[in-house]
Amino acid sequence: MDVQAQPDALTELRRLGVPLVPALTVGERAVHGWNPPAYATLLGVAYAPATKLAPEELARRLDRILECTQQLVRVVPESLLDWAPPERARPLRDLGFHVFRLALAYVDGMDLGEFPEAWLQERSPADLRDGAAIARYGALVRARISGWFEGASVQEFERVIRVYYGPQSGHDLLERTTWHAAQHLRQLVALVERHGLTPEPLPVGLFAGLPLPDALW
Repeated sequence: MDVQAQPDALTELRRLGVPLVPALTVGERAVHGWNPPAYATLLGVAYAPATKLAPEELARRLDRILECTQQLVRVVPESLLDWAPPERARPLRDLGFHVFRLALAYVDGMDLGEFPEAWLQERSPADLRDGAAIARYGALVRARISGWFEGASVQEFERVIRVYYGPQSGHDLLERTTWHAAQHLRQLVALVERHGLTPEPLPVGLFAGLPLPDALW
């Protein structure tokens, strides 16, 4: 269920002890967070986890996704940045900023040992007035992330931190961060195309091996 469009669904989740989405419910039972093994147990089906891309490959993909987002937001006219699609009440300005902020949240979370949901609710600051300014913010984020990965040991990705939807290893959270950013890049491309803009084609294979949903929304 889309809890934004159906607030009663979120109320029902909270009754079951689940504070936020994502979640899966069957009757009075629920699983909170991205937890495929627990989903399989809840549904009574066998589950064999897919092979995750290695951390170094995920880091490379994430950087490439952020680079593509920079290129895209840089050419979005300022007059279009405050337009929000009917699918989600989030203007293009905030969506572009969100891609960079969620990526930065990964290294912030790894450094602090916890990842609050509030980081993902932040909106684009007022001083990022146009697409070029958002793209410059993206460049700073990419530099910060690149430096973090350069200094990260193999053991860093085995460490478990407190994430708002449940404990996650650095590797699992990196995979989620990468496909999260990729999904929003897909949305941005589709949205600007609605307004007659023709973004640069995305690199072949950019999304291969990432557990992206089939649907954009």
